[in-house]
Amino acid sequence: MSNATDTFAACLRDLDVAGTVVEFNTDVPTAAAAAERLGCELGAIANSLIFTADDEPLLIVASGAHRVDTKHVGRLLGVRKIRRATPEFVLEATGQPVGGVGPVGHPRPIRTVVDRMLADHREVWAGAGSKHAMFPTTFDELVRITGGLPAGVEKS
Repeated sequence: MSNATDTFAACLRDLDVAGTVVEFNTDVPTAAAAAERLGCELGAIANSLIFTADDEPLLIVASGAHRVDTKHVGRLLGVRKIRRATPEFVLEATGQPVGGVGPVGHPRPIRTVVDRMLADHREVWAGAGSKHAMFPTTFDELVRITGGLPAGVEKS
């Protein structure tokens, strides 16, 4: 395992996460690439997306099967403006690169929303801190380890 993956795996152990980090020999930077590599449905990929919400980091753990409606999430959270973060902002906020951001293991806690659509899958796969690693988990476990708000992130 790489140093980043070792560090992430240690974080998962500290959080009593049952699943273990799986490393791939190639990057899996998109939900579609990850689903193809894992042989699972696109909706079972838990994308850890970093946004800026009134200039603060916001993590939305979203199902790979749809896009986040930032206006809807903004109304839900009572924030004025949610924007996609720059790669530099993502790295600073999470310590992890775009395409490999995990739901945990960040230098500081980040306000988090977990997409309820992930509950439709018995097992979901989330990034593990690098572009070539993921780990299996569940919706309930994602909510527990992130302290996230379970919510719909797509306009209904």
